[in-house]
Amino acid sequence: MPKPIIHYEKVKDPKVLDEAIASCPTEVFVKEKGKVTVKNPKNCIGCRACEALCHNGEITVSDD
Repeated sequence: MPKPIIHYEKVKDPKVLDEAIASCPTEVFVKEKGKVTVKNPKNCIGCRACEALCHNGEITVSDD
């Protein structure tokens, strides 16, 4: 089962996370109180659209 992981320590531009969550077709992520979190990890289909937008590795998708 794919599992999206946000690596907050790699985030240099918060806009990258905003773009990544907007690209998610299954609404895995949510932004609450200004912070992006993985809200519905079981919805992840492993398309890696979020990962493709994160050139610094802010979000990765694990196949574990």
